[in-house]
Amino acid sequence: MSNENKLNLSSLAKLAGVSISTVSRALNDNPLIKKETRERLQALAKENNFSLNAAASRLRTQKTNVVAVILNLTGTTDQSISDPFLLKVVGELNQALNDRGYELLLSNSLMATDNWTNYFIKSSRADGIIVVGQGKSTVKIEEVAKTGAPLVVWGDPTVQANYPIVGSNNDLGGYLATKHLIDGGYKHILFLGDYEHAEMAERFKGYCRALKENNLEFSEKLAVSIDITSKAAYKKISDLVLNKGLFFDAVVAASDMVALGALKALKERYVGIPSDVGIVGFDDIDMAELFHPSLTTIKQNTKYAAEIMVDQLVKQFNREEVSSCVIDIELVARKSTREVT
Repeated sequence: MSNENKLNLSSLAKLAGVSISTVSRALNDNPLIKKETRERLQALAKENNFSLNAAASRLRTQKTNVVAVILNLTGTTDQSISDPFLLKVVGELNQALNDRGYELLLSNSLMATDNWTNYFIKSSRADGIIVVGQGKSTVKIEEVAKTGAPLVVWGDPTVQANYPIVGSNNDLGGYLATKHLIDGGYKHILFLGDYEHAEMAERFKGYCRALKENNLEFSEKLAVSIDITSKAAYKKISDLVLNKGLFFDAVVAASDMVALGALKALKERYVGIPSDVGIVGFDDIDMAELFHPSLTTIKQNTKYAAEIMVDQLVKQFNREEVSSCVIDIELVARKSTREVT
């Protein structure tokens, strides 16, 4: 084959029926690619007189066209990728990355226990990292930031950090959820969620602010900390009602899944929703509208947030300035709360 007819990396990938990043990794003998696949692609490259120098240059520039998305979960949580909100965020990120020519490599903090920069960036698995959730600890995130690796975090954007954080106005969300219940005539409002998480803590602050502004006294018994899953919410509400009776008339839930677990527990005990207890969730997952009664919730614009996160990451690839960004939220009133007149 003449020099004029030599394949480039893109053409070789098309010929092999795989992605460009797969070819690049295979030609550089990256163990992330199966041995048989590496050998097949290396043989195809040799057969077509493909210059390995091109792949070597690609490796030196650390360009894989892959972005690692890490779900920052804690060892004590039952929350996983099956959580509908996390699925929604990952799906939106995948679309936003694909639109910019990048593939998504999904992992979580329970699996990626090593230094994330070493594991994903220096090993040429990915060009950059997007972390979903600050969780209860930002140690791993801070480690990445110190190395200067391209990094964006979905979390609480009001936190001062040396990396961009994209997230909803959680304080306002907690405030609007609580204010909506107060306006509906509810007075004994329970907060249900894990307020040691950065985002949940902001929602709790908004809840407290709404109570104070409306002259409702905060009570510690109305602040209930649980794992942010429907299973944990169902068990906690069941136990509370069984052991203490119905001492609350509304619930501000830290997420929609928490809200749906609480709603199920109350319905099974013949508590009227919203006549006896009103419930507001947070996220506006698809199930929120389909559940009976449909769930009043705080809507997060995950599509727009995903686009912003990817944009902030690409700016880092291009050595451009980046910044944190607050995403607007809105209250979506449905049937789990009384109508506000």
